[in-house]
Amino acid sequence: MSVRLAIVYYSTYGTNYEMASIAAEAAKAAGAEVRLLKVPETAPEEVVAGQDAWKAQADKMAHIPEATVQDMEWANAYLFSAPTRFAVQASQMRAFIDTLGGIWAKGGLANKAISAMTSAQNAHGGQETTLLSFYATVMHWGGIIVTPGYTDEAIFKTGGNPYGYSHTQGADFDDSVKAAIGHQARRLVDIAGKLA
Repeated sequence: MSVRLAIVYYSTYGTNYEMASIAAEAAKAAGAEVRLLKVPETAPEEVVAGQDAWKAQADKMAHIPEATVQDMEWANAYLFSAPTRFAVQASQMRAFIDTLGGIWAKGGLANKAISAMTSAQNAHGGQETTLLSFYATVMHWGGIIVTPGYTDEAIFKTGGNPYGYSHTQGADFDDSVKAAIGHQARRLVDIAGKLA
């Protein structure tokens, strides 16, 4: 069975969109069938339109399909990426997760490999707590948590976060960042393939 990876992200200003896009390319190169998906925006349209950078990013991502329960059923692995808001995932991602009660109740999220990434405005803005709190949700699902751990030198070159890649907003997406994200995506595909 091949790996069917849903990369589900939320991005306000483009950081997590970029991270998810890098992961998608790495996962495809590793042999996975990939769906790059955004979660629905829950902020009022006038709020988004009132901030030029937010509106510009929303327009840039308009071609990306929104994640659905059907996508979650299709996938046998998931990679989530969302910014940190007060040390948990952005409310848009949590709102999407709240729609998954039906598939969860049927066991449709269990036994699938799952990993996560995040970002924050500063280097110590709650990224690790965000990832750990999300993994608590994965445990309720019965998912198989796949972190990058310290399994590749790339992890050390970007801050050494073993829970999942985290990006500081405004930092460059240089080769070391791409290597860390790529390693996490490939590791997830590898483990998902073994589970499948």
